[in-house]
Amino acid sequence: MTGMHKVKLICEGKSKKVYETQYPDYYIVEYKDDAVAFNGLKRGTVKGKGAINNLISNHLMKLLEKNNIATHFVQEISPCESIVKRVDIIPIEVVVRNFAAGSLSQRLGIPEGIKLPNTVVEICYKNEELHDPLVNDFHIKALGLATDEEIKYITETALKINKILSEYLIDLNIELIDFRLEFGKDNNGKILVADEISPDTCRFWDSVTKEKLDKDRFRQDLGNIEAAYHEVLKRLTGLSKEKKEKKK
Repeated sequence: MTGMHKVKLICEGKSKKVYETQYPDYYIVEYKDDAVAFNGLKRGTVKGKGAINNLISNHLMKLLEKNNIATHFVQEISPCESIVKRVDIIPIEVVVRNFAAGSLSQRLGIPEGIKLPNTVVEICYKNEELHDPLVNDFHIKALGLATDEEIKYITETALKINKILSEYLIDLNIELIDFRLEFGKDNNGKILVADEISPDTCRFWDSVTKEKLDKDRFRQDLGNIEAAYHEVLKRLTGLSKEKKEKKK
């Protein structure tokens, strides 16, 4: 991938910019320091967040690849940038929940932090105008978002990922409360894990102190957001962002 460079900005989301490159099957993703919550109603900036999320997501994507889960990740090219395979995003978000938190607690009245007796998988329709509503298999098929086989594969893969990440993180004293996944199809129609896996898309709690090490620190005005993200990176890699950059 030597010499790959940005050609054209094709989309910009809440936390990332995506660029076309001179190679049609590859994009460059640039992570931003922007912090956004509550469908854009709350906005801010967390210094260094983009680089930390890039490093964390790449680390966890590589972990999934080692466990035979296909992802879009190709190569990290700078602290805030990575090369990924071009995919057509399937317009659904899969949320895997091990503990009650966030919207699940609000909707079902389960106190935050309660361990669920079984893992819960929820699927949302990716549509910001509709505020990403919850959908089931029947909705997904009626909207033509995915086939029965694709829904089955995505759900089974999400549960496999939950097992891989939960077992890996608990050894680092991190409890995986819940997390969000996105999937996309490459030019051969193969479904890959896409987007990112980071404190922006996962709820990470210290398994001993129950301290929140994720985006909830921004959502709930808990402070020390950058320090929490740094802590996750340090536990995953044994290095702070600064030491990792210097090592490169």
